[in-house]
Amino acid sequence: MTAIEFLVSFITSGRLHGLGIGSTLGEVDEAIHCDFIDDVSRSGLSLRRDYGFFEFSFNPGPEWVMSSVSIKLHRLASDYDTAKEWRENMHVEFPQHLAWDELRGALELVPGSPSLKVKDQGGFLEYRAATTNVSIIVNDDGGEHGPSRQGDVWSISLWAPARPQ
Repeated sequence: MTAIEFLVSFITSGRLHGLGIGSTLGEVDEAIHCDFIDDVSRSGLSLRRDYGFFEFSFNPGPEWVMSSVSIKLHRLASDYDTAKEWRENMHVEFPQHLAWDELRGALELVPGSPSLKVKDQGGFLEYRAATTNVSIIVNDDGGEHGPSRQGDVWSISLWAPARPQ
């Protein structure tokens, strides 16, 4: 599967390899077959699982449950070897750089694709799909942010929706 196909599915569904907000740590273990580092906060109230360019966050309870996931595509620009394990184990081919124009073009071809609201983030643009709780951050700086180029997708994240008060 190409990165574009994978990311379009993620953005339009709010699911990553079948995982979404509320998925348990055990479900993540079943779905993702790559090396990782776990970082539990000192308070024990959060867990961050880092797969290199994918990061999952979990909240405690009877089981750890997923509260967000971020795909840190900008990390591939300087460390493309990070994608090798994902390609071999998860069968998704990620490029070293991913242009927003290419991803947006593929999204526009999907019937019922979520509408995206854009917001300036000071050198970055954030495109939010409120219906799927996915956010796409794009390098919009005239210069560069590390090895990321203008117009590259910096990251794509899924977050838990706000709870009504």
